[in-house]
Amino acid sequence: MSYALLIVTILNLALSSIILWRLLPRTNTRTKNRILLDTSALMDGRVLEVVRSGFVATQLVIPRFVIAELQLLADKADHLKRERARYGLQVIQDLQDSRQVSVSIVSDDIKSESGVDEKLVKLALKQGAMLFTTDFNLLKVAEIEGVRVLNVNELAQNLRPTTIPGETAEIKIVGKGQERNQGVGYLPDGTLVVIENAGSIRNKTVKV
Repeated sequence: MSYALLIVTILNLALSSIILWRLLPRTNTRTKNRILLDTSALMDGRVLEVVRSGFVATQLVIPRFVIAELQLLADKADHLKRERARYGLQVIQDLQDSRQVSVSIVSDDIKSESGVDEKLVKLALKQGAMLFTTDFNLLKVAEIEGVRVLNVNELAQNLRPTTIPGETAEIKIVGKGQERNQGVGYLPDGTLVVIENAGSIRNKTVKV
């Protein structure tokens, strides 16, 4: 094989490789790692603690229509929702100041939808992004549509400490059990505990 023919063969192989590479499907990592925040998540505020703990090392995206809804609630809602909406706006600022994540405010909109929840689901599908919400109804709709949902309530539930028989705990007796000699109390995570021989104890913390 002549030197010129060898050069032509190498160039043809390189060109074929480039064409094949362009034809192969590729994952947009910037899009894949995106998490859309909805109004309920911002008003809840726990997303800040999740971010500060280092468990979310990705790009947070807040659509402008979500901010618009917060502003509307902050101006016109009842007192409780108004304070929550203002807190949600402060959460956005705190997230922007955080060094743990990158926060983007985007103008992307879904003109075909009028509701914020519907816009979020369609936008998450369009971008291939995850959705961070505490809204149960939105969570169910998003899951039906095939959007991966991050639910801080479910996270808190799954992170409850496990207590097994034989361990000791200090529990405040707050009432009587079904049996006459039983008292009841609660673990810090809200788990109901039935204590034998504590039926006569009220509003006292005992080691059990």
